[in-house]
Amino acid sequence: MRKVFAVLAVGCLALALMAVLGSAQMDKASRPSPPASASCDLGGGKSIKTDYSSPRLKGRKMIGGVEPYGKVWRNGANEATTFVTSSDLMVGGSHVPAGSYTIFAIPNKDKWTLIINKKTGEWGIPYKYESDELARVDMKLSTLPSPVENFTIAYDKTARGCTLREEWDTTRASVDISKM
Repeated sequence: MRKVFAVLAVGCLALALMAVLGSAQMDKASRPSPPASASCDLGGGKSIKTDYSSPRLKGRKMIGGVEPYGKVWRNGANEATTFVTSSDLMVGGSHVPAGSYTIFAIPNKDKWTLIINKKTGEWGIPYKYESDELARVDMKLSTLPSPVENFTIAYDKTARGCTLREEWDTTRASVDISKM
């Protein structure tokens, strides 16, 4: 009888745990800035994956408004944006060894700077991780023909690797990434 009770108790605990984990995932999906991801297949089983939260403009001027120019921005919303690579890379001329990183940006009107940071698992802001920085890389800026409502990170495949592209409002910031 005790064995039956123990099995039932373990089963109930397992169901409760699954319910809690399932509701946590639903909570993230229902956020105003839902989770998103982007990846680049570098070939030979090597890849880059970025997880971020995608805020919406909702009629606001975000970069240069709510998020001022010249200040470190978490490159999305909520938890800090992750950058995981299974291969050594060159990101805009800086060597990035295979591993897990957090990326931030410093947006300015005429240029953006991508920050690749060795510290992972933080919420995002305030930024206090200068001592953990691996690299600061200049990004190319261009103006989009029409506004993009949802902040988007994407990768475009190139002959040598891929281009990391970030778009929001009428701004596109990009940086070339190549395999080593």
